[in-house]
Amino acid sequence: MKILVPIKRVVDYNVQVRPTDDGRQVELAGVKMSPNPFDENALEEALRLKEAGLATEIVAVTFGNSMNQDVLRHALAMGVDRAILVDVDKQPDSLGVAKLLKAIVKRETPQLVLMGKQAIDYDAGQTPQMLAGLLGWPQGTFVSKVEFKGEQVEVTREIDGGTETLKLQLPVVISVDLRLNSPRFVKLPNLMMAKKKPIETLSASELVPNCESKLKTLGISYPPSRKPAQMLTSVDELIGKLKNEAGVL
Repeated sequence: MKILVPIKRVVDYNVQVRPTDDGRQVELAGVKMSPNPFDENALEEALRLKEAGLATEIVAVTFGNSMNQDVLRHALAMGVDRAILVDVDKQPDSLGVAKLLKAIVKRETPQLVLMGKQAIDYDAGQTPQMLAGLLGWPQGTFVSKVEFKGEQVEVTREIDGGTETLKLQLPVVISVDLRLNSPRFVKLPNLMMAKKKPIETLSASELVPNCESKLKTLGISYPPSRKPAQMLTSVDELIGKLKNEAGVL
């Protein structure tokens, strides 16, 4: 079984982001960037499937310019077999990424696309569902457990009020949750070795013409500040606040 794992380069989750001076974008100059954490869970699961003898090859793919090679080097250091950089001038929207991934799937013919349920920059959570729709494949989203049984895969996913278990037929698109696993620590020697490994570069315009984003960002700002919390000493005081100040009783 061949597995394709898309990876997105995002601002590191430890960084406090801020808008640019014109308020049109997030400031990225001098900011630490990292692989999207959900995508790391997908990578880890793909590696575990290969170590269990269920996968034969793992291919990582990302979209961007040459700076995005660092997340592919990270994936190679974790243990993927090959890495592909799809060169794009401007970051496409969710549908554009799904269309590019469809072209990569047709080129690589994987039986499983394993990806994060969302990226932590825009939190759209749309690409896995769009990709499955474009391919006409079954999908398992927000997955916290994966178990293969022959040509079928059983997944456990989060829903409102609990979890549900689905049985899916390969080929399939699966998007994963943070609870699926704990990504392995990447050792420095592996990172050094990954720097010497080749990365294949493809042109987005040759894969899918006109896949640029159709969305326009009007502005980015901090959320409104909250009022400071109040420590109350009794239920009667709480009821009084809700009745006289909040007006909800």
